[in-house]
Amino acid sequence: MARIIPAFLVLCASFISSRCSPAQPPAVGLSLSSSAEGGFVGLNETVVFTAAVRNSSEQPVKATLKWSVQTVAFDVPQSRSVHLEIKGTETELRSYVLPMTAVGFAEVQCSIAYANDRTFSQKYRVGTAPELVLSELTKESDFDRFWKGSLAELKTIDPDFEFVPQPDRGTEKTDVFEVTMRSHGDIHVRGWLQVPKSEGPHPAVIRVPGYGSNMKPLGEGRDWDDIVVFSFNPRAHGNSMDEVPGKPVDYWIRGLDDKSTYYYRGAYLDCVRAVDFICSRADVDKKRIAVWGGSQGGGFAFATAALDPRIDFCAADIPFMCDWVNYFRLTVWPEMDKWIADSDNRSWESTLRTLSYFDTMNMADRIQCRTVMGVGLQDAVCPPSTSFAAYNRVPGQKSFKVYADKGHGLGPAHRNRVWQQIRTAFELPIEE
Repeated sequence: MARIIPAFLVLCASFISSRCSPAQPPAVGLSLSSSAEGGFVGLNETVVFTAAVRNSSEQPVKATLKWSVQTVAFDVPQSRSVHLEIKGTETELRSYVLPMTAVGFAEVQCSIAYANDRTFSQKYRVGTAPELVLSELTKESDFDRFWKGSLAELKTIDPDFEFVPQPDRGTEKTDVFEVTMRSHGDIHVRGWLQVPKSEGPHPAVIRVPGYGSNMKPLGEGRDWDDIVVFSFNPRAHGNSMDEVPGKPVDYWIRGLDDKSTYYYRGAYLDCVRAVDFICSRADVDKKRIAVWGGSQGGGFAFATAALDPRIDFCAADIPFMCDWVNYFRLTVWPEMDKWIADSDNRSWESTLRTLSYFDTMNMADRIQCRTVMGVGLQDAVCPPSTSFAAYNRVPGQKSFKVYADKGHGLGPAHRNRVWQQIRTAFELPIEE
């Protein structure tokens, strides 16, 4: 038989439940601003960071505001905390003053802790004289010999270029082909060749991928319809996964125990092989060849221009694989920590020694062509100081663009800008 619960007991239980349930935590917001116009100040000038802490609830809130700094440019100031009591629906302003006593970058983090364990934070990075940032080179004594031998090994491998028409991928002004070639270690790599239907020879752009990305043919576009475009996938990327899998996406620890077996040795040489292919074509102007990529692709662009003097223009955006020592001081990657901890034969010292052969900072002095670089000042994946450590070693003509509020991605306006830079460098018409 069903039990009948008196109505007054139900109402009583409901009342007790509502009285005993935990109150909703107050809504606290944080915004962080900086006095550095465009994200930069002069050497020995100060930056004022202002935190606006808003209590949008009716009840007062007690909170702790903490300031901390991350930089490799100068000694890190001690963290500073302040206790706040914010009245209902009011905003408290607190400032932090940071002297920029050296060239480089500093990231200030403002954290809020309230309602016991509730915390959140915001960060903002500023800089001083980025064109003067330099890090100590980490080249081993056999660095040049290693790369000379690696390039010589590549030359012994018949590239066996193959290209298959892809009529469904073409446009009104271009034809598209899938290209296959043999690279270092007899690995087959591929890419997509987009060729103008107009009479050549044409300048060429080799597009290289970000970490785990898949380069595909470009669609129709007036910025590239008169340029040979090779959207290239090094091993384990895009359509180059037959012999080297793309999963897991762990390229930077593959073969890292030895510089001869490290993933990026083969991948850098793949990019040189892509230049071999472009230079084998009669419809390409051999004096107008560009390489362009972002993130890992930015590192590929630096490395390709360093290893192959046939490159005439290098566009490296938010580049990865620069200044490894400071990179790991500024970022935290559990995957790398775990890889080192998994073997007693590994250490940070030995790991950084291997990585030094693939650090584009150590290669940059070989780049003789015109070079452009785009950087997001707030980039947490590839901190700007590491990018400039490589860029500032490039001896040739160069220019850079820093986007004060961009992170690891610069957007379509920047891509359009680079196309215009390439067209200008290669003396192609610019449409208004």
